[in-house]
Amino acid sequence: MLDLIILSLHYFICFLISIVIWRGAKDVDLPSASTETAEMTPDGLMLIGKEDDIKRTGRKTAKVNGRGVVVFYHEGKFHALDSRCYHEGGPLRLGEIEDIDGQACIVCPWHKFKITLETGEGLYEAINPLEPSSTPKWQSKGVKQRIHKVTIDNGNVYVSPPDLSVSFDSDYFAEKYKNHDDSLDTEKQSDSKAAQ
Repeated sequence: MLDLIILSLHYFICFLISIVIWRGAKDVDLPSASTETAEMTPDGLMLIGKEDDIKRTGRKTAKVNGRGVVVFYHEGKFHALDSRCYHEGGPLRLGEIEDIDGQACIVCPWHKFKITLETGEGLYEAINPLEPSSTPKWQSKGVKQRIHKVTIDNGNVYVSPPDLSVSFDSDYFAEKYKNHDDSLDTEKQSDSKAAQ
């Protein structure tokens, strides 16, 4: 009987550890977590920040016309996209960057959706039943995440305002979280875990 109790306790602890690992990235805060409103320049570009600062932290979040945008610096390039994942609105500023099939991708911390930094395509791994090989390959769902044009000038990083004549899946969550302070997300998640 004691063996059964110990075994049950062991499985329960393993279950709790797996939940902590799965949800852990949500509570990690990165430098530049606060969201500042970007300043508009006379030529219509939005000033995000200093080039050296973003290179040092690897990312910066700002509001562009009330819309959350995250700028990443990865392997010598700047990339900007909507800060909320197209799937369920997860905060991409807290995601990890992974190389997937030769493409730099941000991995949403909530549900592990993978989005290319260069094009905003959603990627998934699948097997084509028509091919003899049963090796999974990375496939594109198409462009799901709005990307923003980045301009570097005189040591500053600028983002062009979005062209809203074309819509993307991420637009729904960009609008839902418009004028929302993204830095509160980490605090709310920490508070809800403490209450559990």
